[in-house]
Amino acid sequence: MTGIAAFEKVSFEQFCKDSRDRIAGVTEEEIAQAYEKIVLPHRASKASAGYDFATPYKIVINPQKFVVIPSGIRVRMNYGFVLELYPRSSLGIKRSLVLANTVGIIDADYYEADNEGHILIALRNLGSETVVLEKGERIVQGIFKSYYLAEEEEVTGQRTGGLGSSGK
Repeated sequence: MTGIAAFEKVSFEQFCKDSRDRIAGVTEEEIAQAYEKIVLPHRASKASAGYDFATPYKIVINPQKFVVIPSGIRVRMNYGFVLELYPRSSLGIKRSLVLANTVGIIDADYYEADNEGHILIALRNLGSETVVLEKGERIVQGIFKSYYLAEEEEVTGQRTGGLGSSGK
């Protein structure tokens, strides 16, 4: 790794599990096709701060409902950095979609979680109309940031799970 982080696909097995758990009615063929077409997050221009994440499936979000989208992506990054996920501005402004957790925080040790650090994207439709996200549509952007630690006793806990696992 030459930078502070590198994006990778999760294993096909993990993508299958999370797709079956999160996407209603998805077939094995659709999962295989989606996995093959996953594009690693990338920046749109040389001055872009955010790495765009795209949905691997066509997603329908009914009014006042939310969905959790398996991205198929994980990130290996140096300690001392975090990946923050934000909705693309067009999602909120034009389509009334927000991240269900407001900002996604991907810690460096999430890579080692039981779910391979699979980045799951939870979107909520605050609007009054159904929103359809097309396969391959860019939905969130990830921005790497450095952070500092407060003086504290040694932390020895280890991450084991995914969404909300460190709060158990």
